[in-house]
Amino acid sequence: MVHGITRRGFVGGLGAVLAAGAAGRVALGQAADAAGRGSAAAEGGRTILKCLKYTMVKAEGSIEDHFRMLREVGFDGVELDSPSGPDKAAALAASKATGLAIPGIIDSTHWSVRHSDPDPAVRAQALEDLKTALREAKMVGASTVLLVPGKVADARNETHDQVWERSIEQIHMAAPLAAELGVRIGIENVWNGFCYDPADFARYIDAIGSPWVGAYFDIGNHVKYGLPQDWIKTLGTRIVKLDVKDWGKEKEFGKIGEGDVDWPAVRSALAELRYVGWASAEVESGGREVMREISQRMDRYLLGDAG
Repeated sequence: MVHGITRRGFVGGLGAVLAAGAAGRVALGQAADAAGRGSAAAEGGRTILKCLKYTMVKAEGSIEDHFRMLREVGFDGVELDSPSGPDKAAALAASKATGLAIPGIIDSTHWSVRHSDPDPAVRAQALEDLKTALREAKMVGASTVLLVPGKVADARNETHDQVWERSIEQIHMAAPLAAELGVRIGIENVWNGFCYDPADFARYIDAIGSPWVGAYFDIGNHVKYGLPQDWIKTLGTRIVKLDVKDWGKEKEFGKIGEGDVDWPAVRSALAELRYVGWASAEVESGGREVMREISQRMDRYLLGDAG
């Protein structure tokens, strides 16, 4: 069963972690996301479960057809957009029918309706969109909402410091709902001009200071700014989930395993961290055969399966 522990067990364990204070907050970086990830890894003998973004699927058929196909080619889960994306009731029904989990939701407006926007009205809408994503995550059994917290877009009105301050204020307003629903907010910095040093990103997560907020780390996006394995070691248990892609100076984004990511070093860093959780491919779109190849590449390069 992919969906993992019961809500009662999750809340009970979470209470024990929170009672431990600051040390518990760090431990929660992985423990709180146990809902939706633990049992499938245990059953398959794996510590990392394979996921992908639903927008990558380009094939005919219903959402249930797509979920079944993803399960057949080797994926454990799929992430959906919100407030946009497929109907969440239909997605939940497809998940139950096929056994393909929905471990995560992606805030689909965080680029255009930014939490760092200088206009308070835009920030208010961004907060409502994040709350919608959190509620829809709860509805489908997801344990995280991926959020890009803002963008350094203006030397006067949307600077690095302003993105830092405004986004933290916004996230603080969303955190009580995240706690109520049992859904974590996973922060991604993805070519948005923000926290391009791993120590800065770690300080940002710590400055938010909530056990319901962690880092959603994208392996390929950070090759441009440093070694992904170093980012993993610096962020440590702040990491709640992973995005998986490759990047090279010559071809930029490409197939997993065809860029400059040192996959053995990444695997070593994740093993040292004792990472247990979800890794979501975010690469090329296509039908069954493309999805199968992505799944196989994740096996080979991320999981280290030489077969």
